[in-house]
Amino acid sequence: MLLRVRSKDGNFRFELPSTADISALANKILETTVDADPASLTVSNQPRGNETLVSTLKGRNLQILGLKHGDMIFVGYATKVLQAPATPMSIDAPSSTRPQQSNIWETVQEDTIDIYWRSKDGKIPRGRDARFCKHGVNGMCDYCMPLEPYDAAYQAEHSIKHLSYHAYLYKISPKTSSAAATAVPPLSPLSYKVKNPCPSGGHPPWPGGICTGCQPSAITLQSQPFRMVDHLEIASPDIIERFLKAWRSTGLQRFGWLIGRYEPYEKVPMGIKAVVEALYEPPQEGELDGLTLGIPWEDEPRIRELAKMSSAPLSIVGYIFTDLDPDPEDRTKNIYKRHPHSFFVSSLEAIFAATIQKSNPTPSRSSPSGTFGSRMVTAILTATEDGKVDISAYQVSEQACAMVDADMIEASVEPGIVRIKEEDRSQDTARYVPDVFFRYKNEYNLEVKKTAKPCFPVEYLLINVTYGFPQSPSPLFRSNQFAIENRPGLEDQHIEDVLKTLARLGAPQLSDSPHTSTSDASKRLELAKWLSDWHLLAFLETTQLVSKVDMKVLVSTVTSPSLLEDPSALNAVFKTESWQTLMTFTQESAPSLPSTSAPGPSSSSHINEDIPQDVFDQIAAEEAARREGPSGVGSGVKICPHCTFENPQGETDCEVCGLPLG
Repeated sequence: MLLRVRSKDGNFRFELPSTADISALANKILETTVDADPASLTVSNQPRGNETLVSTLKGRNLQILGLKHGDMIFVGYATKVLQAPATPMSIDAPSSTRPQQSNIWETVQEDTIDIYWRSKDGKIPRGRDARFCKHGVNGMCDYCMPLEPYDAAYQAEHSIKHLSYHAYLYKISPKTSSAAATAVPPLSPLSYKVKNPCPSGGHPPWPGGICTGCQPSAITLQSQPFRMVDHLEIASPDIIERFLKAWRSTGLQRFGWLIGRYEPYEKVPMGIKAVVEALYEPPQEGELDGLTLGIPWEDEPRIRELAKMSSAPLSIVGYIFTDLDPDPEDRTKNIYKRHPHSFFVSSLEAIFAATIQKSNPTPSRSSPSGTFGSRMVTAILTATEDGKVDISAYQVSEQACAMVDADMIEASVEPGIVRIKEEDRSQDTARYVPDVFFRYKNEYNLEVKKTAKPCFPVEYLLINVTYGFPQSPSPLFRSNQFAIENRPGLEDQHIEDVLKTLARLGAPQLSDSPHTSTSDASKRLELAKWLSDWHLLAFLETTQLVSKVDMKVLVSTVTSPSLLEDPSALNAVFKTESWQTLMTFTQESAPSLPSTSAPGPSSSSHINEDIPQDVFDQIAAEEAARREGPSGVGSGVKICPHCTFENPQGETDCEVCGLPLG
């Protein structure tokens, strides 16, 4: 086959058999160069981007790499600084005894949802067309054959603005063998930073010098054709109601991390949805018009590990915050301030979203770096046009993440405007800002290209994500009533409250016996529902009463789908040492009521455990006086029926309250 090669030395053509090893092509390329470093030799199918080191492709022939007759290959290399006379160099052919080096993207462990969609072809099935299909039942034609997941007509018909991640990946992947597809990953992570050191090696690193080989190209902001997450689903409305309770009580804004998992989304071809099962509120300081929190937060590793213990492993899928301002004229409604004529996401929020997405990349076998994009979703609780509370969900584009990573943009006073920073050539804070443009339609409906300096609309960085609630909620956590963390003064978490509730539910009397009565089954059901609370589990882990091994048993048990159907589901928890320790503390902390002053055992279940002991003593004294009669014969005193003061025998009125004793 004939292969064309383009490098900084010129254009060349080489005749090679399709079964030739890549090292044969590399040796021919090195013959056309001057003082090239073989270890830095790269090949790509594009003039810029997708560069792959030839040394990582050893052992593969040209046909496996997907090269065909007449293909153009773009070559890059670094010049080697020689200290001695140059000697002929070549890349040795691979030996059968030499271990083959694996690439980064080949060893990446992808998420479960990615593994699922990679095993599917994503075709959109279509039924038989009664008007145009003229074939038999088992036949197929252009009118009924399945569509590709990226079909433009299907996207327009169903109002799908963005392709799903895997549909986009399926669109840009070469339609060749799987080995050729993995040789050169189709995705290229964006980077707007200056390459350091410069590939040409002809000048000092930035800010000492810069050239076309190391500086980033000009940026044209455009709508991203795909999105990493297509839908946000809240498992239960109670999750949002409990989150809003803090704002309703204080009027201060709140922030919480979304704990959930990723599942297939059927309404979009090869779609992905984030299912939120719980919220975790980190330490924060709420204000009327904003909030302050620390990033990264201290409990993040613990919360991530705890989320993985559930029966369906969970992770942090995004975050949510409130932006609500009550209407002064009608406190039952909120001010509608996020709309098309103002902004949907402020520039500060977009930069924060890009920072979070950049720090939580998605593992991918289709990227040379082993990661691409992020599935962190931004959810905002804000007011609708009629003053009610609603959710909006967004992501920011890969261009936004790359610009934040390159320290190119900053927030402005106007919420809907992003400001581009000035270029800085100082040694410590060097910043190179390339030309940035964006397109828009003017008053004549003509598309105009305009420079984005010094500022541009934040909408160019946003990606809409749909949201909703399931028609038949089946949350992983059955309860949401335990006090929520980091709400000092509003909701406090105490181990005493846990022990009192366990005693009230009769937990110490339950055992892991296979034979349970009807009353025990009812108690087990009530206890199981109470234990299946994310906030309770997160608190119990901090008490050091439950070991790490037993915590895994507890979390996996109370998040089991059959928790409320199987009375013996809690037996595994009852057998753990940590549960026995917890029951010991529960029994010791339960108040013991004296037999002389407490009611009988038939009504012991209705006693308020918070009643002080002296109250029981007063009740006992009054009952004794009543048994002795109104005159108090045999005791020598008269007890006042109003204040229970003991008066001498001859008195008719109480010495304390002055009311009649008879």
